[in-house]
Amino acid sequence: MKTKISDGSPIAYFVNDEGYDEWVLFIHAAFVTHDMFKTQFEYFRNKYNILAIDIIGHGLSLKTRKGDGILKMSEWIFDIMQAEGIDKLHIVGVSLGAVLAQDFANHYPDAVSSLACFGGYDINNFDISIQRKNSSQQMLMMLKALFSVKWFAKANRKISAYTTKAQDEFFAMNIRFPKKSFMFLADLNRMVNRHKTGKRAYPLLIGCGRYDIPMELELTEAWKANEPGCRMVVFENAGHCVNMDAPMEFNKTLEAFWKGQKNL
Repeated sequence: MKTKISDGSPIAYFVNDEGYDEWVLFIHAAFVTHDMFKTQFEYFRNKYNILAIDIIGHGLSLKTRKGDGILKMSEWIFDIMQAEGIDKLHIVGVSLGAVLAQDFANHYPDAVSSLACFGGYDINNFDISIQRKNSSQQMLMMLKALFSVKWFAKANRKISAYTTKAQDEFFAMNIRFPKKSFMFLADLNRMVNRHKTGKRAYPLLIGCGRYDIPMELELTEAWKANEPGCRMVVFENAGHCVNMDAPMEFNKTLEAFWKGQKNL
């Protein structure tokens, strides 16, 4: 993977271009980096061209300027696509990455080959009461982080992953998250309920882990009800970050989805 910094933005991105016909973009969860997809990179590197990013305030995407914020992520991703000569791509987002993936699809639908969102929710049809509850829970976690990033990372590991291996890997990335980067997450709510979902010209896959918080399964099922034409999968023996808990099942599910197989 070649590491690059996007012109005119703080975004670091990572490219593996082997000349294949199709591109895949991976967008990671909050508090970690693109490295959460290392198993996916290894699995798909000989089948698809790969693009990954570090979200603003995460990993190597730290050289921000006044006015930079998470609401610009879609614009920055599109600029990266143009710089790399990418017309369309499959987008895979986990947790925060699922939110950003949808926001990109709202702004640039013609650049999307397919959309796969895990551990997320439908940002175009989100119950405001759940949004308030979710915001209050996030505030409590932020307070822990401001007191001690290590304390925050320890608490977050069990929320974010189910298997011990995935928890340890998540913790190792989370503990490097800078406290000051919380400010870049403050505008996330401004992405919610800003667009109406029209008829998608690309396939949609949504999913979550069996051992994610109960509300996540409810949100995923509600999304499926709003878009009955999409595909939904629940990963057994997985928590919030399903790609880390059940990597091979996750990889094979994505591959079947991209190939248009009906049974995932």
